Amino acid sequence: MLPAKKTSKSRTRTRRNHKKLKTTNFSFCSRCGNAKLPHAACDKCGYVNPKITLKLGKEETS
Repeated sequence: MLPAKKTSKSRTRTRRNHKKLKTTNFSFCSRCGNAKLPHAACDKCGYVNPKITLKLGKEETS
């Protein structure tokens, strides 16, 4: 059976509203200023908080 009336763009977009992508919030590392995810270690320097610092290994180039 066919629909009785055309579904408007507004109704279609309202129905699909929950499928949108969510923005990623970045915070800045207090040691080096690099952008990082909140509650995560910095990719550049390995800094987490004053009590914890991760030691990052150097990449070997061949």
